[in-house]
Amino acid sequence: MPLEKAMPTKMNRATSLTGVSFAILAAALFGASTPFSKILLGKTEPVMLAGLLYLGSGIGLTIWSRFRSHSKAGTGEAQLKRSDISWLAGAILAGGVIGPVLLMFGLAVTPASSASLLLNLEGVLTAVLAWFVFKENFDRRIALGMAAITLGGLVLSWGGRLEVGVPWGALAITGACLAWGIDNNLTRRVSAGDPVQIAAIKGLVAGAVNFTIALAIGAHVPAFSTVTVAALLGFFGYGVSLTLFVLALRHIGTARTGAYFSLAPFVGALISVLILRDSLTLQFLIAAVLMGVGVWLHLTERHAHEHRHDALEHDHRHIHDDHHQHEHDEGAPLGEPHSHPHRHERIVHSHHHYPDIHHRHAH
Repeated sequence: MPLEKAMPTKMNRATSLTGVSFAILAAALFGASTPFSKILLGKTEPVMLAGLLYLGSGIGLTIWSRFRSHSKAGTGEAQLKRSDISWLAGAILAGGVIGPVLLMFGLAVTPASSASLLLNLEGVLTAVLAWFVFKENFDRRIALGMAAITLGGLVLSWGGRLEVGVPWGALAITGACLAWGIDNNLTRRVSAGDPVQIAAIKGLVAGAVNFTIALAIGAHVPAFSTVTVAALLGFFGYGVSLTLFVLALRHIGTARTGAYFSLAPFVGALISVLILRDSLTLQFLIAAVLMGVGVWLHLTERHAHEHRHDALEHDHRHIHDDHHQHEHDEGAPLGEPHSHPHRHERIVHSHHHYPDIHHRHAH
């Protein structure tokens, strides 16, 4: 079949900005959970709290998913397929099991200032893996934006002096960040599937692992009121946040989603200043400027060139835009957006785009 040559087309930029909005909102929800989690730490142990937060996420999303499945409106989302299992299992193993275990070990033997600085590596390692291992496109502007956001996070977490601590602890925290970077990149491979289903599975597994570890090291289950508050906090700060994170992966790719998500510590610090009455510091203002510059560099990205879409068959939630001009078989869902297996014919065209699920081409 000959390769179709399409006229240059201008895609709706609102679609791309939707992915940015998902990523920033995911960061805001996760960042907001941090200061409130600190309050709960006075009532339970850190590993137990992590388990309750993840379980609240997984159980809450599972209930929501069941409710949606009985709704007449439906979701329009594609269900996970057998071929997605290995990618999702790898993501859960890395981010839900290995990452938290390494973090707990590292925090136990590493000074707080060093730990805070090292945790900023997650965004960096996520981007590096996306760019150099999974071959996601980036340019100088995106790299500078990522550097500015990361530097802002480092400034925000700087404790005034660097405590070296125990090397093995630092390596463990770095390993945790690498595990989460792998998790983020593997999750992108299944981001065309139902984000609620993906986030629910990850929350249930990560919650079960952390809860089991907590009991094994002698932690006690806190009072029912604390469990309830932790579960609600986990549902919004972890579950809804992760759902939005998966949607962002679908629209703008891993590295850009990771960059925007790196704003989470700034959101947590802002809430601490506004609600918990923490002092407004010079570090906070410098971090705000650096992160603002980084976000501006990403938001003003204009990546457009002639590119080729090879023939592709897949299933995901979509509307009939320039990339979805296909026929429907009998029994295909009515209304938009909807999901069903569909085929993209080969095409060459030019427009502004992000490395979303339709633009994972070489440059």
